[in-house]
Amino acid sequence: MTLLRFLYEVLSIVFRGIGKIFSGLFDGVKTIFSISYYKKIISFYSKELNISEWVLTVILLVILLLIILLIGYIIYYLFKKYITFRKKLVNQESLLEEINSLNDQVESLVKENEKIADIYSGITPNSHGSLATDTNASSEITPTVGENGEVETTEEDDVADEDIRFPQLYRLDKLNAKTKIVNYNNTQTLAELIDDFRCFSASQLHLYYNEDLLRVFFGGLACGKMLIFQGISGTGKTSLAYAWSKFNKSDPCISSVQPSWRDRTDFFGYINEFTKRFNETGALVELYRALYDDRCHTIVLDEMNLARVEYYFAEVLSILEMPNRAEWNVALVTNTVENDPIKLDNGKIRLNGNVWYIGTINNDDSTFAVTDKVYDRAMPIDINTKIAPFDCRNQEALDLNSTYLESLFKKACEDNPVSDKGLKNLATVDNFMITNFKISFGNRIMKQLKIFVPVYVACGGDETSGIDYFVAKKILRKLEQQNIAYIRDAIDPFIEELNRLFGKDKMKECIDYVSMLKKG
Repeated sequence: MTLLRFLYEVLSIVFRGIGKIFSGLFDGVKTIFSISYYKKIISFYSKELNISEWVLTVILLVILLLIILLIGYIIYYLFKKYITFRKKLVNQESLLEEINSLNDQVESLVKENEKIADIYSGITPNSHGSLATDTNASSEITPTVGENGEVETTEEDDVADEDIRFPQLYRLDKLNAKTKIVNYNNTQTLAELIDDFRCFSASQLHLYYNEDLLRVFFGGLACGKMLIFQGISGTGKTSLAYAWSKFNKSDPCISSVQPSWRDRTDFFGYINEFTKRFNETGALVELYRALYDDRCHTIVLDEMNLARVEYYFAEVLSILEMPNRAEWNVALVTNTVENDPIKLDNGKIRLNGNVWYIGTINNDDSTFAVTDKVYDRAMPIDINTKIAPFDCRNQEALDLNSTYLESLFKKACEDNPVSDKGLKNLATVDNFMITNFKISFGNRIMKQLKIFVPVYVACGGDETSGIDYFVAKKILRKLEQQNIAYIRDAIDPFIEELNRLFGKDKMKECIDYVSMLKKG
């Protein structure tokens, strides 16, 4: 009881003091704003003050009132600033917590996405031979080649370790550590390869192509590493690339170009700043896979002109122009760490010579025009017709290696060089076009022509038809950029010159093309 009384008296003193503080503050404010006090003072001195003294008194009272109001405003302003500051501080803390939460969610989603990408990638035909694709991935990461022994196991390696920057490339290293050398034993000629490929596509995939198209296709493969398939939708542009890969026992990489593609990272990938791992694209995985064998690999840029090609693919186009393939290197990272892929050289990947890049384009209002820089470095191939199904022998896929294929191209150039008459006629055509159309062949185009035409002939075609197709698709297409009104009068004389040099209607592709421009 004594303790309770003691505490009661102590707390009473404390609370009485607090009460006096607030009551004193209240009394002070009440006194300041007490009108009755002011009335008494004014009433007492009203008879003794003269007019000038009253004027001075009023002025002093106004000043005093202003000072009181100013003090009140300062107190209000400081209180308001404090409230605002506290509100901002609380909001900042709330935003930081939300950002941290979002970062955790992003990191979790990135890891989940990478796990899915590790599991799913590839393109497979259905029972009717049509395409079933995962448009954001390349061919399967785990090879299952079978009896030819390229990979003897499909055992999955655990690559979930956060220290591994390139999980899919790391898995390829592990799988190919058990790889055997394949004995390709290629013996076919180019004409035989075309026949084999045509029968394989028909018998195994139910995809049908005529020999003229395949001659052009093989000529394009010989010209360089970049081809462009153009034409109306549904004529089999992507299917041809798909069939070619399957014919070589290699799954194609279908890389669907998006309108948002702006630079090389959309094609190769990039380092993820959250996970510190490299976001590997399907194209990158296929490029790395090609370093382990000599098969003919294909990377398809599906609808490549949905974005500007020179933005995301310019580096590859420039590299492929280098004569020394040892210099075909692309830097992926600026440093190297443990467990990086063994075939990266100081963070650089080599673009192997057994990889071909095939772009498909549709020319409509939703796409960008492909520039001369791209067309000059690629072989455009028109695919505008569908071939009716035909019966053909059963043909299995081949163990065709790129070294042998390129040796066939080289042999074709040695055995079937463009004739002196053909070169002379081309020089005459070149002079006519320079004079009347303001366009020319150029050294790069002439070099490609001297490869395309011999390969076209070795595949079963004739020289004039090869020249006709090449000139129409590689050179005359430049006329689309001209004002047709200025060149229309020269079109008929040009057709007459072609007929005089090569024979009546022998240059059918060229004649049909310029005739179409004239009508348009």
